[in-house]
Amino acid sequence: MRSDQININRDIRAKEVRVIDPEGEQVGVMPTYKALATAGDFGLDLVEISPNANPPVCKIMDYGRYKYEQTKKKQEAKKKQSTFQVKEIKVRPKTGEHDLQTKLGHIRKFIEKNDKVKVTVMFRGREITLSQLGRSLLERIANEASDVAVVEQMPKFEGRTMMMILTPKTS
Repeated sequence: MRSDQININRDIRAKEVRVIDPEGEQVGVMPTYKALATAGDFGLDLVEISPNANPPVCKIMDYGRYKYEQTKKKQEAKKKQSTFQVKEIKVRPKTGEHDLQTKLGHIRKFIEKNDKVKVTVMFRGREITLSQLGRSLLERIANEASDVAVVEQMPKFEGRTMMMILTPKTS
């Protein structure tokens, strides 16, 4: 039996259950067969709400409607979740001015969509000696995007790359 499975009607294995009627009023503790008969009189299902209680608590309700409301609640919770992606922009230490402006435009577009941006400077071969140039390039990008983004992670080296993470400004 799965932990998220709810026992209904004849699946309830307890001998006695505490019953709650459709209006939410306590009916009391009664044998399971009587509780099933009472639910049948209402034309509804007997649903085990709290199986770990002693005796288990069951409510008389329309199980199909209950399941429908649960899925609706899950969908609403999912809608309210904030989601973001980490987009990556790669540059080189000797990236040209126009290319840099284009990349800054992309960064702004990603930030406006509430995505984080990982800016990476890649060094090849002897370019590794230009690490100061790479750091100043990342600082320049951070300054030019400072109206829409803040630096979450300052520039740092990882092997032959230097990276920095920008996040949208919270207003």
